[in-house]
Amino acid sequence: MRRTLILAAGAALALSAPAYAAGVDSRSYTCSALQSMIVARGFVFISQPAFGDFVVADVRYCSGGGAVQRRSVATADNPECLVNYCIEPRREGRVD
Repeated sequence: MRRTLILAAGAALALSAPAYAAGVDSRSYTCSALQSMIVARGFVFISQPAFGDFVVADVRYCSGGGAVQRRSVATADNPECLVNYCIEPRREGRVD
């Protein structure tokens, strides 16, 4: 469900900013520039072989009571630039 909400919002973003429709390659940005873009837009799809998913400005962009986890992506100046990533809430008794 989390991806559905973000993808729907991403479709709206794609209509207003075609350059970001396919995502951004984080390696084309400095860490601070990438983090600033994420904050300004709320969420960004990072498209690269090692990481292909949405990152968010904060937990408000995570649906269904999700939480934020810090993950690293490579940028032009930092191989481990920290970004926020939504994770699903842990449910007791859930079998994966």
